[in-house]
Amino acid sequence: MKPRFKCYLCFLTLLVASWCVMTFTHEIGHVLGGWISGGTLTQADLVPWRMPYSFFDPNPHPLFTLWCGPMFGAIAPAAVGMVVRKRSMWFIADFCILANGMYIATAWLSGDQYLDTPKLLEHGADPVLIVLYCLVTIGVGYIRFRRDCIGVLSCEPTKLVHP
Repeated sequence: MKPRFKCYLCFLTLLVASWCVMTFTHEIGHVLGGWISGGTLTQADLVPWRMPYSFFDPNPHPLFTLWCGPMFGAIAPAAVGMVVRKRSMWFIADFCILANGMYIATAWLSGDQYLDTPKLLEHGADPVLIVLYCLVTIGVGYIRFRRDCIGVLSCEPTKLVHP
């Protein structure tokens, strides 16, 4: 296999892995938040090629449950990246940080009542906190993920690119 083709194949593989990790950790965050806050999980789907979801009834603290998705979805992969310290893990972690921020921002713009941001607002989330979450995750995620993409596509030997 030609070296350039290997880089592109690695890049596409990392993108697929990143999507799966992002959807899983985001939705697991909701599930953990619901359980921690005393909710009863009634239905869940974690399959990454469909829109993952989880429903709690009752859900005594829906705002906590809702925030746990994007928070865990960004923090858990970053924590793994800090422990594993490999370019591929940081690629995935940085994708998750950026994707969670982009999801919250675009869900707000779409206004779709079934997405997280309209639900956050419905349950009393402060719009300023939502904006701050989006600014931090999109800002940090974009800078880091862009650097990861350049690193992987440069076809240089794998090296640690993040502290």
